[in-house]
Amino acid sequence: MTGVRQGDPVSAAIPVPDTGPVISVRDLQMRYGSVDVLKGVDFDIQRGEVICLLGPNGAGKTTTIEILEGFRMRSGGHVNVLGTDPAQGDEAWRAQLGIVLQSWRDHGKWRVRELLAHLGRYAEPYRRPYDTQELIDAVGLTEHAEKKISSLSGGQRRRLDVAIGVVGRPELLFLDEPTAGLDPHARREFHDLVHRLSDLDETTILLTTHDLDEAEKLADRILILAGGRIVADGSADQLARQVSRDAQVRWSRGGESFVHATEDATGFVRQLFAEHGEEIADLEVRLASLEDTYMAIVHGDKSPDHESAIARFGKAQQQ
Repeated sequence: MTGVRQGDPVSAAIPVPDTGPVISVRDLQMRYGSVDVLKGVDFDIQRGEVICLLGPNGAGKTTTIEILEGFRMRSGGHVNVLGTDPAQGDEAWRAQLGIVLQSWRDHGKWRVRELLAHLGRYAEPYRRPYDTQELIDAVGLTEHAEKKISSLSGGQRRRLDVAIGVVGRPELLFLDEPTAGLDPHARREFHDLVHRLSDLDETTILLTTHDLDEAEKLADRILILAGGRIVADGSADQLARQVSRDAQVRWSRGGESFVHATEDATGFVRQLFAEHGEEIADLEVRLASLEDTYMAIVHGDKSPDHESAIARFGKAQQQ
């Protein structure tokens, strides 16, 4: 664990009631030598939310997550996770966390079932772990339960990583590139598992991914970290509307295709059908995708439109 340099302003835990945020971050700072990686990060995460943290390589995503997990000491700011400053978290606090890294240490000598049962017993003093068979079924390893972990394929090991992370029924689950190496079917099953954890068990989930389609499908809110700060915070639709207020309406009539950009898609479509009725075919209304939004915010040029979008994000976050 990286220590805090003498004299750095690390605050004590901020008491948070059960009804308050699961994670509360204010003015989070991290510097390595003379380089400021995090320059005042602010965000809250509520119980049961699925949050995706996006940002370019080197933006500080991993550093932020490690601070929240208690694996790295910050240079400054206030951080509260499940009512505790992560820098002071004890074993009982850690038992409330589930962590799925991009790769775990080698458990090759273990069999799938015995490893999950062993980890479940470790969690028992603090949490009621998942039933081992139920968990094996949930992550799609039923046919591989008695196999040695060293014999699993890459995708199967990734499913096991997820099972390891949730075995203790965590209050808060950290997922780092959780579907890397999974085929489309396994990816869909994992998405179902995430929704189950969030909807039924009220597990709060913070995930990082480079798969923007996955982020759009899973996340209640998306945080975009760039330049050492959170530059965007909202649902995929909210962020899209901040970047571009216009929706594209596409349709065909009489064999000819049309495209129209408008801020009032509902009103335009209503007018379109009032004028042309059953002649309208192939109607599609499209907002900016998360990829469009991300590229505009993180990789956009310094055009007036891009600066205007950034300004709108700032105003939205202040409201």
